[in-house]
Amino acid sequence: MAAPAAFTIIKPHLVRGQGKARLKAGLVGCGGRGTQAVIDLLAGTENVELVAMADVFEDKLERSLRSLREGEMRLSRYVGAEVIRNGKPHRLTEEELRASIPARINVAPDMRFVGLDGYRKLLATEIDIVLLCTPPGYRPAHFEAAVEAKKHVFCEKPFGTDPVGVRRFMAAARKSEELRLTVVSGAQRRFQKPYVETIEKIKSGAIGDIVACYAYWIGTPVIQVKARDPKWTDMEFQHRAWYSFVWICGDQIVEQHLHNIDVCNWVMGMHPVKVRASGGCAWRPREEIYGNIYDHISAEFVYPNGVIMSSHCRQYPQQPGMYTNVSELVVGTRGRSNCRDMAKGGNDPYMQEHIAMVDSIRGDGPYVNHAMEVAESTMTCIMGREAAYSGREITWNEIMMSKQDLFPKDLSPNARIPVPPLPVPGKYQFV
Repeated sequence: MAAPAAFTIIKPHLVRGQGKARLKAGLVGCGGRGTQAVIDLLAGTENVELVAMADVFEDKLERSLRSLREGEMRLSRYVGAEVIRNGKPHRLTEEELRASIPARINVAPDMRFVGLDGYRKLLATEIDIVLLCTPPGYRPAHFEAAVEAKKHVFCEKPFGTDPVGVRRFMAAARKSEELRLTVVSGAQRRFQKPYVETIEKIKSGAIGDIVACYAYWIGTPVIQVKARDPKWTDMEFQHRAWYSFVWICGDQIVEQHLHNIDVCNWVMGMHPVKVRASGGCAWRPREEIYGNIYDHISAEFVYPNGVIMSSHCRQYPQQPGMYTNVSELVVGTRGRSNCRDMAKGGNDPYMQEHIAMVDSIRGDGPYVNHAMEVAESTMTCIMGREAAYSGREITWNEIMMSKQDLFPKDLSPNARIPVPPLPVPGKYQFV
């Protein structure tokens, strides 16, 4: 794993204006997560405004813009949160949030870009920050273009859905470091006070030498549409129901369970070197809206020092009495930790990641670039998925040399996008 960026205070030359002049942000991907990312950014920071938006679908863009402008926002979690304003602690109130956020939504009609090339048009504008919040199949191309445009980036996780795409992301990550661009990921635990402080203590030997890690995400499924509208082409249907298709979501282990696997990689300070896994589809019906992803995967990842990370992710419909668990556990020679139990107090990590990003850009805080670390965690998850799909043990070297490229070559409006069958170990071929 790439070494963490040094804790240096910088004054990046890529900031427009001086002092507290407002930074200009653009959003690519105007669904629920993208809209919430804008709120997280504006709630946590004073001198940032949203000036551009892009989405494949006009209705999503307009719905998001209307929600932000009219204050139709879920703000309860921000009320009472403590931020630093003018060097002093300040607790947010609902009144100021409802007044300040819509006032900084300044997206003119000619700064709204619709279509597959909308992100390129947005990146050509005079923005400072881009929020990349589309489904993850697009992340490598969008991040590469953002780095080429020399924009600072908030990049929702994961960073790709196949090895070819993640290697493309990694190449752009190296360039972002050379340019001293700030890159913050949506792996928000990296900014959550209990995790940050506890993992620092674990790395300092608080529980001795680590001998085992456990990662869990057992919860409910993500089903975005109840049925396919007969008017939808393959392209529109698979984008609106994106969580069901491997090429655009990566399966649960990649899209969701990355949070927990990333914590284990963070604790270990490295990525695993091999994995064996099993999984399947127990409850997801063989119907079109459920696509071709598994509903459970269990994996054993092996780190270079022989430590095993046991990973278990599962989704099933919520019913009374069903077991759920979203957590991590690290076992050491002198104790164990859930990676957040050695700290006092907490914070809102979704807001904190944006505060850290703006502080990094302005030079008011440590330089942050998590592009490579989270890219390696993304590749770790893909390695686990491919081991479960194929029934093979997969090594890091194999996944880094894999030719797998899931991205459709034709995304024209009426193109056919075939859906591969549900993977069957022994028949499915890892390439």
